[in-house]
Amino acid sequence: MSLTRFSEGDIVISTDSLVTSTWSGNTNNLQTAFTSSANNFTSPTSSGFFHLDIHDKVLTDTSAELQYSVAYGNRLGSGSPDFTNDSGSHGQNASRVTYGAYRNLIFGDENQFFTFDTHTPDDIYVINVARARYKQTLKPGTLNLQLSASLVSDADVHHNFQLTDDSVTQNGSAKLTNLGRQFNIVSGSSGVRSGSFLGQVAASASYGLFYPDAGVIILNPDAFGSGSGFLGPNKHRGEMTNYEGVGKERNPELLYHAISGAANFIVDTEEKVTSQYYFARAKNFEYNYTTNPSFTDDSGNLTFSSMINNPVTYITTVGLYNDSSDLVAVAKLSQPVVKDFTKEALIRVKLDY
Repeated sequence: MSLTRFSEGDIVISTDSLVTSTWSGNTNNLQTAFTSSANNFTSPTSSGFFHLDIHDKVLTDTSAELQYSVAYGNRLGSGSPDFTNDSGSHGQNASRVTYGAYRNLIFGDENQFFTFDTHTPDDIYVINVARARYKQTLKPGTLNLQLSASLVSDADVHHNFQLTDDSVTQNGSAKLTNLGRQFNIVSGSSGVRSGSFLGQVAASASYGLFYPDAGVIILNPDAFGSGSGFLGPNKHRGEMTNYEGVGKERNPELLYHAISGAANFIVDTEEKVTSQYYFARAKNFEYNYTTNPSFTDDSGNLTFSSMINNPVTYITTVGLYNDSSDLVAVAKLSQPVVKDFTKEALIRVKLDY
């Protein structure tokens, strides 16, 4: 068996991006949002105080799939009931756990606080896209999230925020964290910020932070509470009797209803596909004979005399070998390629990984 070593020009590497919609069924704009009617806010350790899972259909529909989760965190332990009412246990609750969990994931430092432009609030809202919904990463520049809700004191007026990341405005630059790239959440659309400044709201604050590689969005509650108030969380600290916040809703529910009320959540998923191309070349004087045992008799003579002066072979398979002559990959041709001394063959083999 003869082997031909690839030359430097015979191997080419190419990387392409595969972009699709994030949501189930290749839905571009997720306009529906459903969570359990029994949100499990029955005790301080109930799951609802840690996060609410949002599905694309009512949960009684067997085809309903998880799309994302929402959560509320507070570094001081405000906004959710304490686990116990024992002395010294105040502030030990779900909101504090949530804040600490995302702080450790992103900063790896328990002394670091979330800062939005130059403003550092005590609390955060979180949107965590389900891992099954995206491929390698969410695609920066495709985020279009609208939040809409009414003030308790002005139920007839809806306040709307159109949010995006600033990846296009910042020319693709990003800060690197333990969760990968970090972009700012700003007012605008499709990665383009509205206005000239990052601090678009009171106290020089941005609306949030976007971590596309981890599918996480961190929102700044003060950015919304200072303007419209519809996402201004209940920051009552200590023992809570009804567990309810603004508008008789718990803090995670405030964000859920702001998203479902707007019915506009777009973000794409992106996957980098690397392809390695091998150009296998069979020159006119190569591979014109076969080692197939059916071409010789028991004495080693050619079964077909025509192969003596006019050998003809058919290429059906290309095998790739390593330096130890071990077969590592096989490529099958869609149809045989005729090969003799008057013909040369160039076969392109593509490996995706």
